[in-house]
Amino acid sequence: MPFTPALSLDGLVHTGVAVAVIVLVAVVLRFVVNRVIGHVAAGAGVPGLLSLVRRRRGVSDADRIEAFGSARRAQRARTVGSVIRNAATILIFGTAFMMVLGQFGVNLAPVLASAGVLGLAIGFGAQNLVKDFLSGIFMLLEDQYGVGDHVDLGDAIGTIERVGLRTTTVRDVTGMVWYVRNGTIERVGNGSQDHAVAVVDLPLAIDTDVTRAATIAEAAAVAGIDEHGHGADVLERPQVLGVESLSASGLTLRLTARTKPGRQWAVQRAMTERVVAALRADEVVLAPAGA
Repeated sequence: MPFTPALSLDGLVHTGVAVAVIVLVAVVLRFVVNRVIGHVAAGAGVPGLLSLVRRRRGVSDADRIEAFGSARRAQRARTVGSVIRNAATILIFGTAFMMVLGQFGVNLAPVLASAGVLGLAIGFGAQNLVKDFLSGIFMLLEDQYGVGDHVDLGDAIGTIERVGLRTTTVRDVTGMVWYVRNGTIERVGNGSQDHAVAVVDLPLAIDTDVTRAATIAEAAAVAGIDEHGHGADVLERPQVLGVESLSASGLTLRLTARTKPGRQWAVQRAMTERVVAALRADEVVLAPAGA
């Protein structure tokens, strides 16, 4: 018989004590595991931040990137720590529950066999779900993106609003919210890690004096950034890279500026407005768009 109740008083006392010990050990073990995971997650970004605090002579680009990476590591560690804590809780209490059933005389072999068959059936029927969960875990571990990042996931382009183990929520520029299954994401383009680049492409007439136009554009870009109050958003001053493309009808001059993550579009608009006005004021001929 799968279930054999203990009828004697001694048996009941022994079973009760054993169950109490199992439950107590499970609770203590869960508490210890959660504390350890919490301490590891809480200290994930501390070394980089402490090293930044110790510096007294300003913050360089390397220091800024180090601090940013530490914050990202701390955020990722908290998320992964939460997942591991939940998994540890299920494993510990699940094992304790099976041990309690064993103390009451339940034959666990048929139960485990049935659970194995059921798990196998569910596994075959939920392959996509398992794929989504595994992809979500690896995305968190590898820090491919986080909440607030501007990303290109192929199917959706926009700002990350939520990162889950099964789906990622993205809001595009029109306000549309996209729910993307993690298992379907084959590539990730992240424009919010470390730094971004504001790019301004200037279409000019084919006979334009490129050196003169570049000097005007570079000075105007700096003025535009200061005029719109974006000085704190720019990590490196604007610079002209040179002629990006050339055709029979015109050429394209490219101007770039390294910015803080997420601030490249505002800086780009400020530079474009001021540069176009300066070129026109100096009678530099702009080619039609797409020329």
